[in-house]
Parts: sequence; C-alpha cells; structure tokens
Amino acid sequence: MKAHTASLLNAIALILCSAWGYLASDLNSLTGFMQAAIGFGLLLCYQGVKKENKVIAHIAVTLTVITFVALFLRLPSILNADDFARIARFIIMEFTAAFALAYFVKSFRDARTARDNE
Repeated sequence: MKAHTASLLNAIALILCSAWGYLASDLNSLTGFMQAAIGFGLLLCYQGVKKENKVIAHIAVTLTVITFVALFLRLPSILNADDFARIARFIIMEFTAAFALAYFVKSFRDARTARDNE
C-alpha cells in the first residue's frame, strides 16, 4: 500500500465516522464535522500526494497529525463513555490516522533513501 491510498482511506473514515456521529447524536452539534472537514482537506490533497508533490504531501501529513493529536487528546473522555458506537467511531478514526501517518513516514524515508542512493 502507498501513502496516498492510506491517506484516502483515512479521509473516507473521517468523513463517514463524522457523519455517523452527527446522525447518531441527539445533540446535532456541528463540532462533530471538524474531523469531516479535515477528511475533505485530505481528499483535496489526494492527487498531489499520489503524484508525490512534496508540498501537498506535507500539508496532508500536517492534517493527519492534527487529527491524530486531537483524537488522542479526547481519548480519556471517549473511553469513559458508555456508548459503544462512539468508542468504535473513535477507534476507527484514530487507527486510520495512525495507519496513514505510518505510511507517510515510510514514503518519506523511501524517498530520502532513493535520493541518497543517486
């Protein structure tokens, strides 16, 4: 799997889980769409990441790091919730963000290795 595929998977998971959370919640708060907004940002970066554009790839990594950290900071409150669906959405979003970050790091290391071997 390549970084652009992992980023696309992360974007789709963020959008779908945000929509699921909004529809399942009684509060209907718009703050649940912050992760969806980041997901749409990642979708906009998809072609640039696929074409290995360094600037766009770094923007996508920044959005992914922001997502990962924001979700990680909410970890204690999410795990104390009695709502299994909420915990599942959180785990899906956190896992896909970590997965995408791992592939971004791998792609950056591979690019550096290829550049150093030239």
